Amino acid sequence: MAIKEKIIESLQILGILKEPIEDNLNQPIESARFVVLDTETTGFDYVNDRILCIGAIVLQNGIINLQDAFEHYMDQEHFDKSSVQIHGIIRSDVLDHKTELQVLQLFLDYLGDSIIIAHHTKFDITMINNALERNGLPKLSNKTLDTAVLYKKTLIKSNLLVRKDHYTLDDLADKFDISKKDRHTAIGDAYITAIAFLKILKKLRENKVTLLYQLFR
Repeated sequence: MAIKEKIIESLQILGILKEPIEDNLNQPIESARFVVLDTETTGFDYVNDRILCIGAIVLQNGIINLQDAFEHYMDQEHFDKSSVQIHGIIRSDVLDHKTELQVLQLFLDYLGDSIIIAHHTKFDITMINNALERNGLPKLSNKTLDTAVLYKKTLIKSNLLVRKDHYTLDDLADKFDISKKDRHTAIGDAYITAIAFLKILKKLRENKVTLLYQLFR
């Protein structure tokens, strides 16, 4: 038995690790394929609003693969002009658009069994899962990580530090000096999130976080 496995087994026996570690998570963070995603939507209502665009980027071995980026626009069956000022997507603005089902099928092929990274993951995943359900497709079963949650793990615990309940993507961009040039586009926000995730990983490594399972605890 390898030294790493013996340590993990000892921690489990002592009750420090209360849940067994999944085999696919007992590996270096760099070995995993992450898909960093963002959605632009007509609003924030899970039932009535719809996805306008899914943007995603592959991150592996600490490298963001911009050549293999995913960005597809969906037909707009639901249109809310009040949200246009945020995402800038109008009906006549997008020439290359597909049906919701077509985009979802392309996205599932792109995603595979990768770990999903997003900022405030619950919103994006819920919107995608609702779209999948509408089209008779199974919900996502991928592992997910939220950069808003991970960022909090990098903060020093001190009575002098006032923590927010919620950290926006703008907060992280400002903290890590990331350009917000393409903010509020799906692919632009996915890129900002990917850089923020790499910055967070760098800080977590200072606390000996090097294995995948440690990100989920």
